[in-house]
Amino acid sequence: MDGGMNRREFLKYSAAAGMLFAAGDGILGGMTAQAATAVNEVDKLTIWILADNYYDTNEPDAKITKRYRSVAGKSIHAQHGLSYYIETVTAGKTSSCMFDFGLDPADVMGNIALLGLDIGKTNAFSLSHGHYDHYTGALSILRQNQAHIAAGTPFYVGEEAFSRRYTLRPGAAAPTDLGQLSKEDIEALGVKVIEVKTPVEIIPGAYLSGRIERVTSYEKIPASQQIKRGEKIESDNFQGEQAVFFNVKGKGLVVLSGCAHCGIVNTIKHAQKIAGTDKVHAVMGGFHLIVAKPELIQSTVADIKAMKPDHIVGTHCTGFRAMVALSTEMPEAFVVNTAGTRYTFGA
Repeated sequence: MDGGMNRREFLKYSAAAGMLFAAGDGILGGMTAQAATAVNEVDKLTIWILADNYYDTNEPDAKITKRYRSVAGKSIHAQHGLSYYIETVTAGKTSSCMFDFGLDPADVMGNIALLGLDIGKTNAFSLSHGHYDHYTGALSILRQNQAHIAAGTPFYVGEEAFSRRYTLRPGAAAPTDLGQLSKEDIEALGVKVIEVKTPVEIIPGAYLSGRIERVTSYEKIPASQQIKRGEKIESDNFQGEQAVFFNVKGKGLVVLSGCAHCGIVNTIKHAQKIAGTDKVHAVMGGFHLIVAKPELIQSTVADIKAMKPDHIVGTHCTGFRAMVALSTEMPEAFVVNTAGTRYTFGA
């Protein structure tokens, strides 16, 4: 590892930080400050959008994008789900991982084929949180590629990723069951489930966030989000929700969220703290503002704007109103996302 800990030392740090987490934010803050030197830069970062809510073959390319252009009989499919394929290049070595798996596995696999990607080369798999629009495709994708995926390939998750979840929809008397992913079913396909609580490097230069620290006053999780703990259904605080972040050489942080139930501003600030840098190159992902009140959208957009990201890319659950606000306040940085898009950062 360049200018910091080697991988084994970083993982030892992660385990130690996990034991100390319960002791309080002061100790965790000290640990994350020490970890700043352990975050490796990537020379090049490429992110493919395998699944998202929106597709438009005519959307123009931006500086950092290469969009898939449909032809007769070959089109990217959109869905209410999210999935990313990620490649990092460090010291001339290319590594890859998946982050989330979408809702409809047939469409995700179709998109993967159109984009010319080989899931059998994936070095790690990871899941942001245990909601069906992020995990449902996992079993089918792993099963269809099982013969080509190395046995024991890590499958990273946060706490409670396999818990049953619910949502209380407006006007409903009872919560809607959102199902749950089975750890046993995942491991039966030859991968190794690894639960993380603290930041961990899953492939060179790509870091899962660990528990995301809550520092803003306005990013609150609504009571409609629920989880089953024991025999009780109670409010879900998404303590195990994961994001992925990267430090791109000469550019700064790229922060990639799933749904950002913990708050996208909290997520960015957490990545800044771990990486030891304030420079934000790009913020991508679902920002979970789709049903947010105007004041929440305004506060979120104002705080992101103050960070001066070079690129802002809302996906999935960001919501139309938040997209409009982001594009209005940050027109030079805002990029319209479409399923099938390839993003390239760095050399």
